[in-house]
Amino acid sequence: MGNGSDDWYDLPRPVAGIRLYRIREELREKNLHDTEEPPLESSTAPAGGEGSRVRTSDGTYNDLTCPRMGSAGMRFGRNVPLSEAFPDVANLMTPSPRQVSLELLTRNIFQPATILNVIAAAWIQFMVHDWFIHKKGSWAHTHDIPLSDGDDWHERPMRVPKTPADTPKVADSKRPPAYINENTHWWDGSHVYGSSASAQASLRAGRDGKVLVSPSGRLGVDPVTGREITGFTENGWVGLSLLHGLFALEHNAICDQLKSHNPLWDDERVFQQARLVNAALLAKIHTVEWSTAILPRDVIATGLRTNWYGRFSRLQHAFPALADNDLFSGIPGSPTDHTGVPFSLTEEFVSVYRMHTLMPDHFTIRSAETDEGLANAELPDLSGRRGVEFLARFNPADLFYSFGIHNPGAVRLHNYPKFLQNLVQDNGDRFDLGTIDILRDRERGVPRYNRFRRLLNKAPVRSFEELTDNPAWAAEIKRVYKNDLEMVDTMVGLMAEPLPEGMGFSDTAFRIFLLMASRRLKSDRFLSQDYRPGIYTKQGIEWVEENSMKDVIARHFPSLAFAMEGLDDDNAFKPWKVRA
Repeated sequence: MGNGSDDWYDLPRPVAGIRLYRIREELREKNLHDTEEPPLESSTAPAGGEGSRVRTSDGTYNDLTCPRMGSAGMRFGRNVPLSEAFPDVANLMTPSPRQVSLELLTRNIFQPATILNVIAAAWIQFMVHDWFIHKKGSWAHTHDIPLSDGDDWHERPMRVPKTPADTPKVADSKRPPAYINENTHWWDGSHVYGSSASAQASLRAGRDGKVLVSPSGRLGVDPVTGREITGFTENGWVGLSLLHGLFALEHNAICDQLKSHNPLWDDERVFQQARLVNAALLAKIHTVEWSTAILPRDVIATGLRTNWYGRFSRLQHAFPALADNDLFSGIPGSPTDHTGVPFSLTEEFVSVYRMHTLMPDHFTIRSAETDEGLANAELPDLSGRRGVEFLARFNPADLFYSFGIHNPGAVRLHNYPKFLQNLVQDNGDRFDLGTIDILRDRERGVPRYNRFRRLLNKAPVRSFEELTDNPAWAAEIKRVYKNDLEMVDTMVGLMAEPLPEGMGFSDTAFRIFLLMASRRLKSDRFLSQDYRPGIYTKQGIEWVEENSMKDVIARHFPSLAFAMEGLDDDNAFKPWKVRA
């Protein structure tokens, strides 16, 4: 695809839709690559117990013929050929990732994303914690980043633990390093429920299928770690705590509904069934609400809704054969298909979801009842153990309201929160996440920006002035990268690239989104062929189809319903109404 008039977003809407469909099909053909070695083996062994009808804690047996596919501990795949995924070790520090962070990422003036609210910023972190987490490295094996003379970082050089690569089974110089995902790769609510049986057991109430959460949406706190008891407990802040508590409440509400129709079900059966329903609801909300909020362009929003609902879903009952066609009836309920490549999330998928710029620096907490100002706080006050203490001081409804009426940051250069460039964790470890974001892409072999574009069948930019429509940014990038356009990091390019109208992030990043958004549904048995009443129950399917993020919030915090009245598309991720 070329630039200018050749780009899909410059075409009339019907033609743009056809072009996007063709781009997605080409990406499916060329941009899915498996890293497992030896390749995963098929098995005809049945799943243990209810494993064929419910999600297992570690993600095994989602694919019944290849039980380990997508489970916790499997490798990240790639969206670029393996020959293109080797880290450029010679240029790992070129230019210094710390210099890139300080000179191109640092937020000096807050650039708001006016189409969204702060709940949308918390949501994508909430989702990311469901999808992936790399193994942590140790301080015994670090990248040492040289610092300039005027840099006031607390140690010299800056040290960042290396990401441990999975040990190759057979030495093969033609295979790049590959990395383990400690989460399940599936869209299964592992951030709420954990990715192991022990994690799952720790948060269950032991009766009626329910999980531990107070009626007000507060989770228990581990007295040893100071962290909340939930499926994913790292990198926490108040926005994440609210969502973890909200969907724990939602799980318990689903349990009540299922139990009322199935009074003889035991605790285990109700829990597993409710988890299945809650996970599908999370996937649906992300697909048809969060994604359409950040990508409100009509042709994209229509495509995203088509992924879930299809174009003619109402005709399924009259023409049952349409249920097998996901274009007509949506991916849920259609045949599972891995497009010839075992399912996994990818390193490039991880890369394009580096959206720390969505986080504001400053928060104003207001009363949902009166709109009175209750507190002003900075991001550190809302993070880690301090965040758990902050949450305890306020009514969760007031916090939801405060996040609902304010904007997050835009996904652009010079909009990275300064706090995250000097993040001191609860254990005392200090990091510049901007530096780490740049370094991780290089370390894990994510191609640099222009090569990334070429490998996604998108024409490279030919100058720094074409890279961005901001002349000052063009000059800064040119200086930092010493006039070498091919060295520009992918994250920098994605944040500098001009945004097509109606898009909250770049078209280059959108290529990965376009490919993986439908794949995560189509490959997951429980979101494709087994999304049916025989697996979910009639009540379970109705719960997913009839509820939205707005419904979930209003169910558990009815005092907030007024603020979500009249929202465009009834979308709770768009800015809420301020109480008069």
